[in-house]
Amino acid sequence: MRIEHAEVIVCSPGRNFVTLKLVTSDGVVGYGDATLNGRELAAASYLRDHLAPLLIGRDAHRIEDTWQYLYRGAYWRGGPVAMTAISAVDVALWDIKGKACGLPVYQLLGGACRDGCLAYAHASGRDVAELLEAVAAKLALGYRAVRAQAGVPELRKVYGVATGSEAYEPAARGARPDEEVWDSRAYLRHVPGVFAALRAQFGPEPALLHDVHHRLTPLQAAQLGRALEPHDLFWLEDVTPAENPDALRLVREHTVTPLAIGEAFNTFWHCRTILQDRLVDYIRVKPSHTGGISHVRRILALAELSQIRSGCHGATDISPVGMAAALHVGLAIPNFGIQEHQRHEPLVDAVFPHAYRFDDGYLHPGDEPGLGVSLDEALAAQHPYVAAYLPVNRLADGTMHDW
Repeated sequence: MRIEHAEVIVCSPGRNFVTLKLVTSDGVVGYGDATLNGRELAAASYLRDHLAPLLIGRDAHRIEDTWQYLYRGAYWRGGPVAMTAISAVDVALWDIKGKACGLPVYQLLGGACRDGCLAYAHASGRDVAELLEAVAAKLALGYRAVRAQAGVPELRKVYGVATGSEAYEPAARGARPDEEVWDSRAYLRHVPGVFAALRAQFGPEPALLHDVHHRLTPLQAAQLGRALEPHDLFWLEDVTPAENPDALRLVREHTVTPLAIGEAFNTFWHCRTILQDRLVDYIRVKPSHTGGISHVRRILALAELSQIRSGCHGATDISPVGMAAALHVGLAIPNFGIQEHQRHEPLVDAVFPHAYRFDDGYLHPGDEPGLGVSLDEALAAQHPYVAAYLPVNRLADGTMHDW
């Protein structure tokens, strides 16, 4: 079964997505997600201009060999653009293999280790009262875990917090990214009180998560982790820029609040020291950006040796194709932790009809052969690409800052 056709489809049903479509000589179609938020056209070009021509004529069943061919065959290895493109190829090939075998992908990975994947929702509020309402609404939908983000009184806008009644979408449409102003001291003063209010309102049972989004120094992150210990967080995510593992070492030495990191990683090598030295409790790599199902499985196997669990990224910049891939992996691995679930808008679900489902706090990928996701190409074509960017972060004096 040879690959006869490779096509890259870019669409924007409310936000941008890049999808790889592979078709075999037997007419089997496989899909992969190559969406790289704010750099979608770079990933699309890498796929269309550099990888797609190399795929024509290759045996679609040789998934691992194709992965090695695309990764090792390039002198310039790694990086988010290249690895996102390779991810799409790998996921599409797993989709094809599942369809050819008549089995859902998780069955090809060894079968289910659990009945469903625990999911967490996003809740945010411009103030504590609004956040309490948002968390209550998510719990009412059946979620058992909620990521809680709140506005800071001294700041006009905070990444991760919706500014009105609309669902939060971080990628703003326009020719340039939005600029936000940040104050770490104001944030550190405010956040412990937010989680005290959440526990007072909802008690000890709901799992509460929080995303710092790389904005603190290691010492500030350690201070926050310690301050949040009485409120029993499920995890504290991306407390400091992750390029330097020693930064996480300092945080780990000063707090027992569980830590999560890794959504910006794209190879095994980003994760090795963090996993071997057990500097986090959850690793957030995902099939869409970290080399596909094949490469993520290797990372999570190493994580298992250190009793580190998965916490796969699943915001709206992951298409339903990428979400399905994450769920098939999550259902099959022994060290699954939790799955992020930021729901897509109805139009996105119409463009990408899918078999995965949410019920009583858990997600399941479904039992259709392959990934269980298709693409309505006619509907996708009605929604062409629109430039959109994630925001940038500055301090009050204008200095560029991490986010």
